[in-house]
Amino acid sequence: MMIGLILAGAALAAAAVVFVSRYIAVTMDKRIAQYQGDLVRKHCEEVENMYRETRGWRHDLKTHIQTMKAHLALAEYDRLEDYLNELDSDLETVDRIVKTGNVMIDALLNSRISLARSKGIQVEARAIVPAQLAVSEVDLSIIIGNLMDNAMEACLKIEEEEKRFLRVYIDVLKGQLYIYVINSVEGDRKKAGRLYLTTKDSREHGFGLLRMDRVVEKYHGYLDRQNEEGVFATEVLLPL
Repeated sequence: MMIGLILAGAALAAAAVVFVSRYIAVTMDKRIAQYQGDLVRKHCEEVENMYRETRGWRHDLKTHIQTMKAHLALAEYDRLEDYLNELDSDLETVDRIVKTGNVMIDALLNSRISLARSKGIQVEARAIVPAQLAVSEVDLSIIIGNLMDNAMEACLKIEEEEKRFLRVYIDVLKGQLYIYVINSVEGDRKKAGRLYLTTKDSREHGFGLLRMDRVVEKYHGYLDRQNEEGVFATEVLLPL
């Protein structure tokens, strides 16, 4: 009798373990699928924005060429020179390309910055990334990409465009790669222990934030998040 009860208890325990394992697996699959879907949507939005910008540049370039050809045909060399000087000055003013020294990070930063500005977010960026890194480019992209995405998400919750801002600073500090992102926020970010919750769902920390935290831990780096009235800032230090 006792053996039968023990076996029955063991069977129930095993069944419970299987049920819980399957439930966790299904839940994780859904969360991973949602996270991957968010990444695809962001990528598509970035590509669409870059396509619109490219079409705009092409249209402007055709206009400039036609104007210069007209001055040339009329032998208006002084006016042509003035036009070229003005065009050169304008190009210096609108040149917003961030050149970090790392091609992959350049592409990531510039696509995010371009998208943020297209949404009415004031962006300031200064970034230098050494050629030799102890951190893989993929892991560094995870950190920077999530920082930029979270900052944009917070800014877009602010109705007044003039209050939206995002600043990015990346450089070498005391032999480590220093990453600093600060952005405007509306209200206070909720906290679970020492972790700030993602604004997508207050019940969970968010896959993006967790991935970023794990990358920093992987390289024994330092991560600090600070929330003050109207601003949210994140600092990351990674060994070189």
